[in-house]
Amino acid sequence: MKFETSKRYQQIPPYLFARIDKMKQEAIEKGADIINLGIGDPDLPTPNHIINSLCKAAKNPKYHQYPPYEGFKEYRQACSDWFFKRFGERFNPDTEVLAMIGSKEGIGHFPIAFIDKGDVVLVPDPGYPVYHIGTTFMGGTTYRMPLLAENGFLPDLKSIPEKILKKAKVMWLNYPNNPTGAVASLKFFQDVVKFAKKNNIIVCHDMAYSEIYYDGKAPLSFFNAKGAREVGIEFHSLSKTYNMTGWRIGFAVGNPDFIKALGNVKNNLDSGQFGAIQEAAITAMSSSQNCVEKLRKIYQERRDLLVKGLETLGWNVFSPEGGFYIWIKVPPKHDSMGMTAKILQETGIVTTPGVGFGKYGEGYIRMTVTTDVKRLKEALKRLSKVTF
Repeated sequence: MKFETSKRYQQIPPYLFARIDKMKQEAIEKGADIINLGIGDPDLPTPNHIINSLCKAAKNPKYHQYPPYEGFKEYRQACSDWFFKRFGERFNPDTEVLAMIGSKEGIGHFPIAFIDKGDVVLVPDPGYPVYHIGTTFMGGTTYRMPLLAENGFLPDLKSIPEKILKKAKVMWLNYPNNPTGAVASLKFFQDVVKFAKKNNIIVCHDMAYSEIYYDGKAPLSFFNAKGAREVGIEFHSLSKTYNMTGWRIGFAVGNPDFIKALGNVKNNLDSGQFGAIQEAAITAMSSSQNCVEKLRKIYQERRDLLVKGLETLGWNVFSPEGGFYIWIKVPPKHDSMGMTAKILQETGIVTTPGVGFGKYGEGYIRMTVTTDVKRLKEALKRLSKVTF
């Protein structure tokens, strides 16, 4: 028997990192010593006090049944407290905070609540592929907002055509930005609030990298802008902050109507995150943040080493202000996929082609700093032998 997949499914491209992984496996089979600077997955372990909290909580029968769909009250309160301490803005844990099974889950589910066929979603390009995929699943149309170096990798809101704005319902933003490493200013967020109110657009801000920043310059939340609560929802993740990518835990804060709608979607599609993981996440957010500061220092050393080393080798590099990605201009006469393949074949180093993040990512490759200093030095040594 043969079954046809849906037309909607057929519009979805292969997931970028699956393609990279296949190339990597082929190199390994040929005997290459792989240095993976491709996928942004922290290489350091989750701090022990968080692990110990999970182990203890896992023995509590309270957590052996379905959790509340919206997350335990204690978890939502901890999220609210952490947000207030970090950004100075307080959210009601009952109506303005929602537990997520990782921020990616919430990002993927949000369009179900608000996007119908024919609706337009404004998506940053280059950007996290899930913004586009979630829109496609619901039959919406993506309008790609170029993130250009000359604009500091911020979208030019004034350049969006009026005919697009008439159909636009949601806009995605992501700062600190993946893949460019850019950070947004308060003025930009204030402009976004005015833009969203004028055009009746929901602003979804993905802030998964909020705590990975450099030179002591902590990024702002979208909600630091006056009026943002009227138009916005913000997605946070513990994955990068506490080296908890595999734990799948995050949260959303924002306008109570948006939180309620997303919560209703989740009620019908998942049964919440394991309570013991929520307990461990409470420990992570409410304990000393020295482990996060230590992590930032490690990433700072790695970023500085890799950026300086690449520049010395003649690469055109955009040093990140936040996140753990290095955005690098591809040399003339090369495209991003070809350069990724060339580097892998000649050096055994995995990078990510910029085109995988959208049309305007072409001409760039992305490297991560989730590799120790010794391997980064080895990577630079190998890259010094690549010819263009």
